[in-house]
Amino acid sequence: MPEIFNALPGQEVSVSGISKALARMWAGGEEKSSGPADAGESGKATQVNFVLHLGYYTTAADALLQFQIAVEFSRRYPCRVVVLCPMRLDEAGQDFRAKIYGECTPGKTKGDIRCCEFVMLSYPMASRRYLENQVSVCLSTDLPLYYWAHNFSSSVRLNDYKYLLSRSKRVLFDSALAPEDMTDFVWPRPEVVRDLAYARLLPVRQAIGQFLSGFAPALISSGLGGVTVRHGAAHAAEAHGLAVWARSRLLDCGANGELAYEVGAGQGMPATAIELSFHYTNGQHFSWLGDTCKGCAQFKASIGGAQSELAIAFGLLGPAATLAEAMFF
Repeated sequence: MPEIFNALPGQEVSVSGISKALARMWAGGEEKSSGPADAGESGKATQVNFVLHLGYYTTAADALLQFQIAVEFSRRYPCRVVVLCPMRLDEAGQDFRAKIYGECTPGKTKGDIRCCEFVMLSYPMASRRYLENQVSVCLSTDLPLYYWAHNFSSSVRLNDYKYLLSRSKRVLFDSALAPEDMTDFVWPRPEVVRDLAYARLLPVRQAIGQFLSGFAPALISSGLGGVTVRHGAAHAAEAHGLAVWARSRLLDCGANGELAYEVGAGQGMPATAIELSFHYTNGQHFSWLGDTCKGCAQFKASIGGAQSELAIAFGLLGPAATLAEAMFF
């Protein structure tokens, strides 16, 4: 039996009857038990189509966690979510199966009701060629499509889903969970691909950018000899994303395009720590050190003769906010 599909909540319906079952759910029919609240037509207005694709490395517990993240996201951005649950080769079954789920929650103002719709599809790999048709039927027409490939076992698997990769306005993946061969994958539209690990860094990028904005760009780049990012075991992906961002911003400040950037594990660093350091040849220095477990970060800098130290609260974006950052910004 399909383990992931069975673990997800919702009312099982026939694949051919998904649209009618959703209509009955909102009208108060038998499928109404899938969601905790009622809503009028205005509450069901959706903004986007969102496909969450659960790869072979996804466990039942992880599937439930990602489902809840999608629900939390949809409370802020009402959407039609299609959750794809491929069956493993050792799982019995040859047919598509479907579930529906809906829920409504109060918005920011009186009368503002936010509703989301979920369609879960389980399919055997032998029937993958029919998946595009099934997904297209489930999506709301005339709305942008966003695709999240979660915990795939191999980037080769993505080649089977060029339809989603090519059509989506954004394609999301998490480099912290990506297979090793992901770096070699040729995206059909690389300009729309977003890394969730990079998106999680938004508070870090904002804090460092705000701190450095107090210095003239020429001072920041003057005498700059190299950049180092060190990380604990939990944040290797975020460290690489921070290095990419730092390079881009330093080039904007006039830094040499051949500047050396080094990313690696920090010896003796806590698992939840990340450190960014600028190395100068003129006596200047800059460092930022944050620890997600402690919830704090420390700046130390001497740029243009000004000595600065600052301690701030620190954390990465939460999962639902990370999705929004990667999808819309």
